Parts: sequence; structure tokens; C-alpha cells
Amino acid sequence: MAIAWSETAASMEALSLSPPMSPPVILTQDELKKIAAYKAVEFVESGMVLGLGTGSTAKHAVDRIGELLRQGKLSNIVGIPTSKKTQEQAVSLGIPLSDLDNYPTIDLAIDGADEVDPHLNLVKGRGGSLLREKMVEGACKKFVCIVDESKLVKHLGGSGLALPVEIVPFCWKFTANKLQKLFQGSDCVAKLRNDGEGKPFVTDNGNYIVDLYLKKEMGDLQVASDAILRIAGVVEHGMFLDMATTVIVAGF
Repeated sequence: MAIAWSETAASMEALSLSPPMSPPVILTQDELKKIAAYKAVEFVESGMVLGLGTGSTAKHAVDRIGELLRQGKLSNIVGIPTSKKTQEQAVSLGIPLSDLDNYPTIDLAIDGADEVDPHLNLVKGRGGSLLREKMVEGACKKFVCIVDESKLVKHLGGSGLALPVEIVPFCWKFTANKLQKLFQGSDCVAKLRNDGEGKPFVTDNGNYIVDLYLKKEMGDLQVASDAILRIAGVVEHGMFLDMATTVIVAGF
């Protein structure tokens, strides 16, 4: 089944998207992602400018948008991709593309997340596209985030997995040390992300990523965000605070 969470004022509303008496079905994680993605695409209307997300969950949404365009059920769609990979996918599906220079206001963005807290704050960027994702999703009127239930956490960093920070390559060790010291109270370990071949992972923007591993909560997220961005050498971080308008969670 899928659940849609919407932040209204200071409360959250849960809406069941499948019959409550449906018999249990065993689904793979990828099938859950696809359910959430297809539900999100129901928000798409002809004539919209769309932010096209990056990652395994967002890929299903882009595929679905391309399918609906081919079927004639959607028309006059313009997509703004958040990565080179998504751009290639959209081109292969025949989705017309543009950029923020031509469309500074986006109607709707659909993307996944690596973590979602109870206030709809997100961690994104473990796929390496956090800067472009934040630029596109920060320019949209509505941002629908799609995840499976494994991404739900009590607080950001709660999964024990990486909080990504995009940095310039120049003196990256200096910047990584600054980041680690900034969160020493959270027992932070900062690691340069590798590409699997022992070389630094390079983003679409030509930058590196330092992954922060936190054992304790960061405290005030906005304060933490501001502190990260004040470090010279930091380009952007993977906390998406107060940006998602709706989160669709696929689970059992």
C-alpha cells in the first residue's frame, strides 16, 4: 500500500491510498518504489513544467511520465532534469526538456529521498545529485517526495548512513576536517566519497562529496545547515529543510 503524508501548519495528515482490507502482498523494495512513483505522477497535469528527480525511485516516475506522453494522456510537458543521468533518460523517452534559465518557476517536482523525518525534512544526495536537485526543487510550487518505508527516520541522520556535502576539490581534506569538527558533538566522521575504483567521486558539477556519518542528533537543523554553508569550500549539503510539500510512502 502507499501512504501520502502532507505537512499542513504544524501537523501531519496520513491518507491511505489502498483499501484498508486488502490482503497482504509481498513486494520487493523496487516494487514499493514504483508504487510510490506512479502515485506521485497522478499529480501531473498537461501543460506543466516538471522537475525530474534523480535516483532509483524517481526513475520510475520519469518512466511513467514518458509512458503517459506516448499514450497521449499528457501533453505540453516540459521537464527540468536534476542530473545528466535523468537528462539522458528523459531524452530517450521523448520528454521535452529545458532549464531553470528558461523556466525559473516550476509547477511540480517529483523526486526520491534517502531519509524523511516526521516534519518532512529530507536527506538527499546519496546518488550525488544534491546541488541540482536542490536548485530545481527549490524553484517549484509543489515538491512531491516519493520513498519506500525504509527511508522513514525519527531524525535526520538517524539511519546511520551518509549526510552528503558537496565541496570544491581544492584542498578537500581541509574542508572535510572543518565539517568533522563542526559536528564533533555528534561523533561525526567525515569521509570523501569514492567512485568504486579508488578515485574521488565527481559530481555533474565537477565537485567532490564528503559524506558525514553522525552517531547523535545534530540539534537545530537550520542552525546546522547555516553552519555547514558558512564553511569556505562547501557548495551545498543534502538536508532539504521545509521543502517537501507531500511525501508518498510505499509500504506494507
